Amino acid sequence: MLSVNEMITVKNPIVDGWYADPEARKYGDKYYVYVTGSEKKNNLDAFSSSDLVHWEKHVGVIAMEEFPHVHKCVWAPTVIDKNGKYYLIFASNDIHSDSELGGLEIAAADRPEGPFHAVIEGSLVGEFHNGAQPIDAHLFKDDDGTVYLYYGGWRHCNVCRMNDDMTGLVPLDDGEYFREITPDDYVEAPCMIRDHGKYYFMWSSGSWTNGTYHVNYAVSDSPTGGFSGAIPVLEEQLPLANGPGHHGFLYLPEKDQYLIVYHRRIPGDNIPHHRVLCIDRMNLHDGVIDPVVMTESFEL
Repeated sequence: MLSVNEMITVKNPIVDGWYADPEARKYGDKYYVYVTGSEKKNNLDAFSSSDLVHWEKHVGVIAMEEFPHVHKCVWAPTVIDKNGKYYLIFASNDIHSDSELGGLEIAAADRPEGPFHAVIEGSLVGEFHNGAQPIDAHLFKDDDGTVYLYYGGWRHCNVCRMNDDMTGLVPLDDGEYFREITPDDYVEAPCMIRDHGKYYFMWSSGSWTNGTYHVNYAVSDSPTGGFSGAIPVLEEQLPLANGPGHHGFLYLPEKDQYLIVYHRRIPGDNIPHHRVLCIDRMNLHDGVIDPVVMTESFEL
């Protein structure tokens, strides 16, 4: 774990290989990044580090034999800790209708690196609600311990509330189970941060297959709505990189510093699945996120 006075150099990409859709968390004295493997579609990998420089790879963190209905693809993990366990939600099968099996699956583990085992039979969310394809989940724990689930593709985003044992959903305050909160220019990959009482809702826009991909944000006083507008915060930066998006974040209290953990593309490489994992500084203040500057390396 980093100390207040320790200086390190974070290099991008942080690991070798093609990976995407990172979710970042800190558990104990380690940082964890859960990822989609661009060349392996039947499980998810994770990386852990105590210093954000040296990373250990954890291969195939899900006990996929416990998800017999998942047959096509697995991607976009999100993880949260609750009740002494670690819960992982991921997308499966790329379903296009309610008649298909798949959607959002949930698994749990005793350790942050897994293995993650099935929590329920079938999918957590296996149907379309408010036009949102059930993909790209993000779990957010508010200060009161409430865990919210944000998800959605096909330009629609829903927010839901998880029950206390993380086996399903409970209604929001108005009785809704699936509330649409789609902001302007939304495509996919929601992410929520609470800082000094403000809720910073972030998402990806453009096409994941090319350099148009980028990240926007909007701010509200509530985790369940009121996000209007779309302020770009992470965009292509030629000649270094393009197509940055589908991100997570870390907060380092010892340095009072947010970090954005994201994937990006190498300009000129047009293979859709070729994306690399990167980390850069992200500054939040007074309801604003400063534009992120992508780097090859930076001092922290």
